[in-house]
Amino acid sequence: MTQNFFKKVAVVGAGAIGGWIGQRLSAAGCEVSVVARGATLSAVQAQGLWVRQGEHEWAAPVLASASPAELGVQDLVVIAVKAPALLEVARQIGPLIGPHTVVLTAMNGVPWWFFQGFGGALEGTQLQAVDASGEIARSIPPASVIGCVVHASCSVDAPGVIRHHFGNGLILGEPSGFISPRVQALTALLERAGFAATVSPQIQKDTWYKLWGNMTVNPISALTGATTDLILEDELVCGFVSSVMLEAREIGARIGIPIEQQPEDRHAVTRKLGAFKTSMLQDVEAGKPVELDALVTVVKELGKLTGVPTPMTDVLLGLARLQARVKGLYWPGV
Repeated sequence: MTQNFFKKVAVVGAGAIGGWIGQRLSAAGCEVSVVARGATLSAVQAQGLWVRQGEHEWAAPVLASASPAELGVQDLVVIAVKAPALLEVARQIGPLIGPHTVVLTAMNGVPWWFFQGFGGALEGTQLQAVDASGEIARSIPPASVIGCVVHASCSVDAPGVIRHHFGNGLILGEPSGFISPRVQALTALLERAGFAATVSPQIQKDTWYKLWGNMTVNPISALTGATTDLILEDELVCGFVSSVMLEAREIGARIGIPIEQQPEDRHAVTRKLGAFKTSMLQDVEAGKPVELDALVTVVKELGKLTGVPTPMTDVLLGLARLQARVKGLYWPGV
């Protein structure tokens, strides 16, 4: 496989992360299309995708359509939507996916494919919090999926205009852990596009490690409006964060993805990033649905599946869910 294997690329969700990835892949020579609607669709059709970093900015011409059928079968489909939008996306993207298409999931939280090829007692488990009906798994062929954990912070300055703040890491992995030729080829392409791309032998562990940090600060920031530095500076709040993390760490250990660090070790990493708004706080401020289920509800579900009590996680979920319902940003089962 060469770069040409991924010549045709469609990005579904041209927001902060999707726009960033799409612009770089276009600059690297891929034929990039964007599935979008509304203001984003109009902006991308008129001016392409823009990425800003500091005083610099780069543009890339891309195709844009609200209809996947207009774009046709792709070599690579990058799904970069927030979890609440995934079910509707899954219902629509069939025309983009052929027998050899790779679907790269660049999303936060625990994905629907988490236990596909995982092995162990939970092999093949369908997680109710993220795919209650199983429709996502039926709509997106399991064999097409490669997981991706994004370690970067981006935001949207305007439709089709992305600001990259920090971080450049993309961790890729087959759900089965197999170091396949296609995951190696895709990683090489992403490296050529300027990402710090690496292959993981167990992408579920990388997914869980990222979740271990953002399943707490995301909903707490949404509840309080605080940036991450303020959350960790407050002794009581930081202690609560650590308690939730210890529950999640025990769940991870029981499903075969142990985390050796203590919560304080992860806090030190977060503190180094300075004051920033989490993606969930940005969503609340923008009046967008929050992805509580993929970040927190699923941890409660995994606690039940593994026999780990989750009283602190339950408190966090209950408060964050109530706030989101009051604001009209969360609907159970959606």
